[in-house]
Amino acid sequence: MAERGAHLTAASAIEDRPSIFEVVAQDSLMSAVRPALQHVAKILAESNPSCYSFLWCWFDEIYTLLDLLLQHHFLTRCSASFSENFYGLKRITLGDSRKLQQLASAGLPKKQHWKSLLLLVLVPYLKTKLEKLVSSLREEDEYSIHPSSSAWKRFYKAFLAAYPFANMAWEGWFLSQQLCYILGKAQHHSPLLGLAGVRLVRLTAEDIQALEQKLGKATSSRQPAHSIKERVSSAVKKALGGIAFSLSSSLSVGVFFLQFLDWWYSTENQENIKSLTALPTPPPPIHLEHGIRSPLLPTLKTVCPLCRKLRANDTVLSTSGFVFCYRCVYAYVKNHQKCPITGYATELQHLVKLYSPES
Repeated sequence: MAERGAHLTAASAIEDRPSIFEVVAQDSLMSAVRPALQHVAKILAESNPSCYSFLWCWFDEIYTLLDLLLQHHFLTRCSASFSENFYGLKRITLGDSRKLQQLASAGLPKKQHWKSLLLLVLVPYLKTKLEKLVSSLREEDEYSIHPSSSAWKRFYKAFLAAYPFANMAWEGWFLSQQLCYILGKAQHHSPLLGLAGVRLVRLTAEDIQALEQKLGKATSSRQPAHSIKERVSSAVKKALGGIAFSLSSSLSVGVFFLQFLDWWYSTENQENIKSLTALPTPPPPIHLEHGIRSPLLPTLKTVCPLCRKLRANDTVLSTSGFVFCYRCVYAYVKNHQKCPITGYATELQHLVKLYSPES
């Protein structure tokens, strides 16, 4: 009985501490949002390249900007990121006891607020860019036109050899932190929380009541701004707040659908989506349907549309079917990620070498 009483006392002392399942679930929520939105951007870019190709080319930057507005909104209003607030969690500074905790509606101190915002938004952005760089370097290593003895090729081969070990150390750092959190040896499950100087706790009834009151006051109070500077500042704040609120509302409504997408983009399904056989057959260009030649196409069929010279090392784009010189189309696709003629979204793995009977 004494052991049971001691266990209950210890449990009540840390009842505000979320379980490992809660913190891991809120981490996986935002990781499911990016591939879903990226898939939407790809569909729009393929359906109308002239209007929506920028969404595909600048997706990382657009997503990061929207994520910045969303996370800033929730950190200011709820002392938590979007996913943390969705699971009923909030951030408090390290070392705060239960009695000294501020309400979630009060927000984080400025130092912890900006550290949290940068780590929530900047670290995923840089990690995504690094992964894309590694992927492009691997493709360049496979399809490269650089001589094997060049200094650049030696450098990125050394980088590609070192990257798996650096990535393993990064993931191991997070795994060891989670194990320490499970065993009760750490206050936070992620090293990023430690770098921000915060930890996660559950929302209390007082927090929920204060958040509801704050939301009610924000919607009811509309004080007129007197000076032009105040009016402009108020308009900017309202616009940014409206964008963040729209994002949070749409994400909250679609969160269960995004969980389905998380399954859809896992392992086997993702490999099928990435395979060339899963790519839809694009419709023929309009100028070919009506017998009108595009000015981008040369008169002779043996001439490359890019350099306007006789093709050397014929290479076809599997996304559109047009044939180019390998050097020309390799450089173009690497820089623009689209077909030079049709504008279809294209990657380096879509280059297919053609072999003539003479070769």
